[in-house]
Amino acid sequence: MEYRPLGKTDLKVSAIALGTMTWGQQNSEADAFEQMDYALERGINLIDTAEMYPVPPRPETQGLTETYIGNWIASRGTRDKIVLATKAAGRGDNNPGVKHLRGGPRLNKEHIHQAIESSLQRLQTDYIDLYQLHWPERNTNFFGRMDYRHDTDDGVEIRETLEALAELVQQGKIRHVGLSNETAWGAMHYASLAKEFDLPRPVSIQNPYSLVNRTYEIGLAEVSMREQMGLLAYSPMAFGVLSGKYMNGQRPEGARITLFDRFTRYTSARTDAAVEEYVGLARKYGLDPAQMSLAYVTGREFVTSNIIGATTMEQLKSNIDSCDMVLSDELLKDIERVHSHNPNPAP
Repeated sequence: MEYRPLGKTDLKVSAIALGTMTWGQQNSEADAFEQMDYALERGINLIDTAEMYPVPPRPETQGLTETYIGNWIASRGTRDKIVLATKAAGRGDNNPGVKHLRGGPRLNKEHIHQAIESSLQRLQTDYIDLYQLHWPERNTNFFGRMDYRHDTDDGVEIRETLEALAELVQQGKIRHVGLSNETAWGAMHYASLAKEFDLPRPVSIQNPYSLVNRTYEIGLAEVSMREQMGLLAYSPMAFGVLSGKYMNGQRPEGARITLFDRFTRYTSARTDAAVEEYVGLARKYGLDPAQMSLAYVTGREFVTSNIIGATTMEQLKSNIDSCDMVLSDELLKDIERVHSHNPNPAP
């Protein structure tokens, strides 16, 4: 396993990270334990979760994912062997899906302190290595929204959010700060305020990135490289569609898109066409389509870690094996050819 610096910190994280958002919904606690045991054995040290997990978010299951991880840490004594990352939910007063969190989560001092205390309790730890803001407080384009529509209601100011996080750093409850579902403007504004007021500077950005969604390259990739805020790539398999298992209208039993109607981000005619071409390329070069897709993401210079997720051990083992795959120059040219005539079909 390759290890890469987490921003300007002294931490090094595995090039493959373990995602957890299905634990408590599609996966049991026993499944979670088995996945974490195997991932640790294979050299993965970065485990990523969130207070709102599992997904889809529901009051009945909220927090189960962190609870499973906390029970595993307590059972196995693994706290010093992992880099633990979790997230505070962003603004929720206009998001019915997360109103059960603190009555509608906000990124102000009161809410952030409430969020961290609950996460620490569930995770059974005294500190979080990487505490991420799950999505912005302000209304902007994230979660697949491409068009920017200006809204003067920015809510809680970013400086207040950073000051609250600074208190948590001073108290030893978090080590480093990260962003998620953020824009280039947001990332640079956080960095600017951190420098001006001596506040915690974000060390990473967790955004979607895959063969069918390379919008990160447009503005944020340069931010990652120049500001040393590497990408923690989520949905590198685009909810599994890049494996080819949903091709030709297939809906495998127990698969995420089969189970949950809300996951439509990666289902469209353009996406289907792109997936068909990428799967065809994998077969042309004798590669597994899922592993090829993951290897592409892991190999990008602005990526710090590629967050994989799996509901079965077979999937997990195959996904981790992708870390040993190096794509040829010829294959990379073919990938660019597909991307050039059908760019970002699933932002």
